[in-house]
Amino acid sequence: MLDPSAPESRAEVRKLSAEIVRVDPDEPEREKIEYIVSCLRRGDVVALPTDTFYGLAVDPVNLHAVEQIYQIKSRQKHKPLSLLIASVAQAYELARDIDDRFDRLAERFWPGPLTIIVRAGSKLPLRSTANTGNVALRVPDAAIPRAVVESYGLPVTATSANLRNATECSHAACVRDQLGDRIPLIVDGGPSGHTLPTTIVDLSAADGRWEILREGVIPTHEIVMTLQR
Repeated sequence: MLDPSAPESRAEVRKLSAEIVRVDPDEPEREKIEYIVSCLRRGDVVALPTDTFYGLAVDPVNLHAVEQIYQIKSRQKHKPLSLLIASVAQAYELARDIDDRFDRLAERFWPGPLTIIVRAGSKLPLRSTANTGNVALRVPDAAIPRAVVESYGLPVTATSANLRNATECSHAACVRDQLGDRIPLIVDGGPSGHTLPTTIVDLSAADGRWEILREGVIPTHEIVMTLQR
C-alpha cells in the first residue's frame, strides 16, 4: 500500500484530480481567462461551460491535443469535432464556399445553440475535421467561451464534456464525476443555459442541399422558415 505522505503518492493524486476554477459566467475575470488560455497554449484539455452543455476545449490545430479528446471520450475517430468561435467574421476565416444560407442562419441564431456544418478552409488540418473536409461552427451565447476564444485568438473545440454514451453535463460537478481523473482543468461557470443540445444544420453539400442532422434547442420549423424566406 502506498504511503499517502510519500512524494510519489502526492504526485499521483495531483495527476488524477482536475483543478476546478470558478469563473463569473456574466463578467469573466480577465486573469482567469488568461490562465485558461495559458493551459490551452500548452496543449491541455479544458472543460468549459457553454450555453448548452459543458464542452472539452483544445486548440484545433494542435493535433496531439485533438487526439487527447478522442482518447478521453473514447470517441469514434470518424466523427469531427465542432468548434466554438467568437464571431461570424471568424467563421469566414475557417470555412470556404459560405453562401447566403449560412449568413441567414448566423444572423438569426448566433450567438446561440446552433451548430452549422460547412466546408473547412485551408487553415484547419484535415485531421481536425476527422478527414471529412467539413467543420462544424457555432458562436455560443455564453460569455466564458467567447472570452476564451477572443483572448486566445483561435477557435476551440466544443465536443460535449462527457464519456461516450454517458449523460451530457450541465454542471461542473458532473464533469468532475465523469472526467475528473482524465483532464487537468474544469472551468466552473455555474449551470449551463439549456438542457438540450445544439441544433445541427449541415450546409456542406456541393449541390446546395441542406439537412438538419439533429434537432436540439432550436426547433426544426424555425430553421426551415429561416432558410426558405
